[in-house]
Amino acid sequence: MSRYLIVGLGNPGAKYARTRHNIGFMALERLADRYAIGLSTQKFDGIYGMGRVADQDVVLLEPQTYMNRSGGSVLGVARFYKVSPENILVLHDEIDLDLGKLRLKDGGGHGGHNGLRDIASRMSTRDFKRVRLGIGRPEHGDVSDFVLGRFTGAEAPDVDDLIERACDATELFLAEGLQAAQNRFH
Repeated sequence: MSRYLIVGLGNPGAKYARTRHNIGFMALERLADRYAIGLSTQKFDGIYGMGRVADQDVVLLEPQTYMNRSGGSVLGVARFYKVSPENILVLHDEIDLDLGKLRLKDGGGHGGHNGLRDIASRMSTRDFKRVRLGIGRPEHGDVSDFVLGRFTGAEAPDVDDLIERACDATELFLAEGLQAAQNRFH
């Protein structure tokens, strides 16, 4: 039996809720709501739940280690539930995409994203799938201040739409594969 691990990246705690860096958490929580999967098990430095999405057995995981140490949580869950890297899908913020853009990717580099860097390092592979959620890049100023900042009210409709499309893309990935999801959402 093949199982998938769907990971939403973010930082734990109220201080980081609804920040740009936490859009991976936001998308994962929306997916969990769609399928009534409780994110209530605390283990492997994360919070996770199990269920079925698009007729596939899934583990939905939010690492609780802060972004730059997410890999240990992902590795722990992947090993325990025997999920191979090609069945791991990571939902994460992407500053190199305009707000509202969504792209799916198979493997590759981390592009400066510390969460992806740590997952690839701990897993000893880059061969996991990604849903890149565009948050845009600041015109000027510090990138870390930008990603740790909250979305503005004016951005809220775009953010909500992006989260819904990320869930749709995840469902299509699980039902028909990466290529089908890329063809529809790119």
